[in-house]
Amino acid sequence: MSEKAIAVKAQHVEDVVEKFNNATSAIVVDYRGLTVEQVTDLRKQLREAGVQINVIKNKILTRAAEKAGYGDLNDVFAGPTAVAFSNEDPIAPAKVLKKFADSVDALEIKGGYIEGNIVSIDEINVYATLPSREELLATLASQLQAPVRNVAYAIKAIVDKGDEGDAA
Repeated sequence: MSEKAIAVKAQHVEDVVEKFNNATSAIVVDYRGLTVEQVTDLRKQLREAGVQINVIKNKILTRAAEKAGYGDLNDVFAGPTAVAFSNEDPIAPAKVLKKFADSVDALEIKGGYIEGNIVSIDEINVYATLPSREELLATLASQLQAPVRNVAYAIKAIVDKGDEGDAA
């Protein structure tokens, strides 16, 4: 192999290492059997969730994962492999891929990592059922507002009852 080809492959490995290092999560899937239309639909759904999916050669993935500290993922780099990277919401790839895999049998989730921890398929499925960060923050805000709201209602009820007593 020529030095130029080796340099190109080394650069590709470094690019994938950078993706691993910058991502809050990466989910590995086998996309074999998906139609072009299904792949296009999946990419669209992932893009809308802020997730980037790349088809990467297993040899490059293996080298990049080891350099990035995710060598334990090497077992899932077999067959046609695509990796969904998320730099923002760590749960987004799991949610989109799980939903898609439930509706399309051809997509197989193989493993990945979420916030630096290697996760199994079962763990990915559990993460996929969790509410999003925004949903959790909305629930928290609602819970924090409830006591203040209840006090305001109680004061209003006392004031309203006092006004009724003055009218009589």
